[in-house]
Amino acid sequence: MFDSVRDDLRATLDEIRAAGLHKPERVIDSPQSATVRVSAGGRPGEVLNFCANNYLGLADHPEVIAAAHEALDRWGYGMASVRFICGTQEVHKELEARLSAFLGQEDTILYSSCFDANGGVFETLLGPEDAVISDALNHASIIDGIRLSKARRFRYANRDMADLEQQLKEASEGGARRKLIVTDGVFSMDGYVAPLREICDLADRYDAMVMADDSHAVGFVGPGGRGTPELHGVMDRVDVITGTLGKALGGASGGYVAARAEIVALLRQRSRPYLFSNTLAPVIAAASLKVLDLLESAGDLREKLAENTALFRRRMTEEGFDILPGDHAIAPVMIGDAARAGRMADLLLERGVYVIGFSYPVVPQGQARIRVQLSAAHSTDDVDRAVDAFVAARAELEA
Repeated sequence: MFDSVRDDLRATLDEIRAAGLHKPERVIDSPQSATVRVSAGGRPGEVLNFCANNYLGLADHPEVIAAAHEALDRWGYGMASVRFICGTQEVHKELEARLSAFLGQEDTILYSSCFDANGGVFETLLGPEDAVISDALNHASIIDGIRLSKARRFRYANRDMADLEQQLKEASEGGARRKLIVTDGVFSMDGYVAPLREICDLADRYDAMVMADDSHAVGFVGPGGRGTPELHGVMDRVDVITGTLGKALGGASGGYVAARAEIVALLRQRSRPYLFSNTLAPVIAAASLKVLDLLESAGDLREKLAENTALFRRRMTEEGFDILPGDHAIAPVMIGDAARAGRMADLLLERGVYVIGFSYPVVPQGQARIRVQLSAAHSTDDVDRAVDAFVAARAELEA
């Protein structure tokens, strides 16, 4: 049987390569940092890393690593169980409490990833008599989570409040029992920030709940790094916040839902990814607690990240690159053609700058880009070198 399937799969893979959509996985021969060793042409070389989610540079922070080592000795390697059987340690409860306090929510529940967190919310909270209203550019994990739910589905154009209101009207007129608006706090492929204050205003008007996936914001967006709800002054108005421990908060893995107490309590009883997945490794929980300690005095890191972001965006604009507007550390350089984006990424790697070309299905057809991500670990010289490499790579590409 598989012989015929193999031929079909090979044909599909050939089509992906021919369209310039193949996504190779490069091997990093070093810890995650502003500079990494990447195998290119069979030989590892030191390159500047401008494609990680390591926004605050904490992935290799010595205090985080030390906390992880200590946790291995104290708590062991893994739990070999789910939470409600024998998979809950004090370190897990402490991290949930710390995240709740940091994010201004009543309670928090940990997941093995934010993908799982988003996969466990909608099916638990919403039934066929309910409605979910989702931004068109929401992360794939939100889309997949919604698909698991039997709720009626409405979609509004990215950050379009008039369209959101129209979808809320239709959901209300359709007799929806519960209405949940869901948005990315920051849209990962564009760096655009959701207008949470306006979303909360509409939610109040139409008696809806608000959920935000703040994975690309918590730790460095907002005056205290508490994410887009803090940035917009609506920390007490967002009902559900999902996020990850795998980006600014240390860069490992793990996710969470921080929400109203009753929501979290129900998730503990009914959320399938929580009930049927192994507990977050205690070493990650302990290291994440150290990250939260560091965030209390991380104003200098957030300031450095903002400076690096502004410098890169200004210089790239001056050099004539099409970079999406904004001030977030996600700085997409628009290329358009998928094959061209991939080729430019290769040329940049040859010049010592590690970035990735993003193409369909990660982004829409014809909107291929190189998503540059700045870090507080980058120096001013690193940023200047990256821009110079973009200029040189473009010149070679157009020669």
